[in-house]
Order: sequence, then structure tokens, then C-alpha cells
Amino acid sequence: MSEITASMVKDLRESTGAGMLDCKKALVATNGDMEQAVDWLRKKGLASAAKKSSRIAAEGLVAVAVDGNKGAIVEVNSETDFVAKNDLFQEYVEDAALVALASHGDVCEMKTFNCPKCGKTFEERLTDLIAKIGENMTLRRAQMVEVSNGVIASYIHNVARNNLGKIGVLVAIESSADKAKLQELGKHLAMHIAASRPLFQTIAAVDPAAVEREKAIFSEQAKASGKPENIIEKMVEGRIRKYYDEVVFEEQAYIMDPDKKVKQVIADAAKELGTDIKVKEFVCFKLGEGIQKKEEDFAAEVAAQLAK
Repeated sequence: MSEITASMVKDLRESTGAGMLDCKKALVATNGDMEQAVDWLRKKGLASAAKKSSRIAAEGLVAVAVDGNKGAIVEVNSETDFVAKNDLFQEYVEDAALVALASHGDVCEMKTFNCPKCGKTFEERLTDLIAKIGENMTLRRAQMVEVSNGVIASYIHNVARNNLGKIGVLVAIESSADKAKLQELGKHLAMHIAASRPLFQTIAAVDPAAVEREKAIFSEQAKASGKPENIIEKMVEGRIRKYYDEVVFEEQAYIMDPDKKVKQVIADAAKELGTDIKVKEFVCFKLGEGIQKKEEDFAAEVAAQLAK
């Protein structure tokens, strides 16, 4: 029998899109013959995913999972919203959030996680799901947050089912205050984040390059007004303050009480509960953000599906 090398497994995986374990099985079964191994995978429906891997997957679901002082959020994409409503897909996304908790939100580690439900890696389970459902799917991203003393609050918008939806938010709050009260505050802050989409937590966290870019834009706009340099400088300062109010979490007008900034709401809660409250971090995943979607006519899409 020919020796099955890691390089052979890698080459077969890249050409078929099948999982590593399945590729190794195929090579062992065909005595290392690459062409026969491809046929072996195709016969078992494991290579069909490769044909779908080039399709844009911008639909799908976001999921959250919280366990004590840890929380994880994931995004798993599919090609269509129809698949996002599929029970098997939803179960996979739910499990992905739990796997993210066990894998510290590391997608690479998640893919190699041994899934007890099927006895395969989590990536191979997804490959099987692609072959079964017939659409490209991707485990796109994940993140974990943690506190030493406090709570992890979560919020899902456009809920598909429990902890699954189109937008997911996690807020990590450090405090020794009553946990039920912290959860209530955290839920409201998470709802604010989902609606207002802050880019930075504090002014100090704002990327200096982003500030300079905004200053350059505002400066050019102000110069076009023909006003003196000292006035232009004040105009730019005012615009930068407004920029902070738009993109910085603590500086934003609180969605449930626009007369207050978020930092004031947190300070008021700390005063009421008699102890410090600190938002350690937050994360917000919006389904499909940053993915360039291919615009297609729906009727043409259905016709294309029927033609297969």
C-alpha cells in the first residue's frame, strides 16, 4: 500500500472541498490514487461541496451562547435565507456558538473541534451539511468575551429562534453589583449597540488614523466656505466632537433616553447600585456585513435552481 502523506491529503482537500478525515479515508481506500480518491468522495457526496464553494454566502444566522462569566458569538453564512430557516442549519449554528465557547472564539480551533454528534471535526460536519442541503456555507467568524466578576449580557435582533438571529450582541460588564440588575443594564446596552452600531468603546480607543482622515475631510469642506483659518480650526474641532458622538459607544446618545450619553447612563447605574460598573468590552455581529452580495433577479434565481 502506498504511503498516504499529509501533502496528498492537503491536495485532495483543496481540489474537492471535503474534510481532512474524509480525504485521508478516500486515499487509503484507493491506495493513494488521487483521481480515484476524487471519485470515491464524489460517490459518497462529499466532494459536491467543492462546486458550491465559489458561490457567495451572505445570508445565514448569528448565534450567541453564554455560560457563566463567558460568552461567545458566531456568524455562519449560507447562500439563501431559505437555508437559514432549515432546522439542520439552525442546529449547526447553535452548536457553533457552544463550540466557540470551548475554543475561545478561535475559528481555526473550532474547525478542528471533534464533534460528538457525528464523530467528525466541526469543519467536516459543515462539509456534510453542504453536501446534504446543496448550498455553500461558511463558518465565517467568532469571538469570545469574558469577565472575572460581573455578567455577560446578550441580545439577538430579528430572532429566528432562541439565541439565533440576524444581529447578535454581547456586552461584558465587570462589577460586584447585583447580577440581575447588571443583566438588565447589559441587555439595554446591548440593544443600544445593535441599533447605534458604535465602532469604538471610548475616545481613547479611536484609531488615530481614522481621526486624521476625518480631520482632513472636514478641513477641506470648511476651506470651501472661504472662512478664516482660526474659524476653520474651530469648525473642524466641532465636527470631530460630532464624529466621536456618532462612533464612540460612551459618547453616543443613549437610544432609550437621547438626552443622556451612554457613559452617563452607566454612571447613574453605578451610583444607584452603590458600586463601580465598567463595560469591559462589547462585540456586535451583523449578518453579512462586509460581504459583497451578488444581486440577482429572484425569478431568474428560481429558474436556475429548477434547471439543475
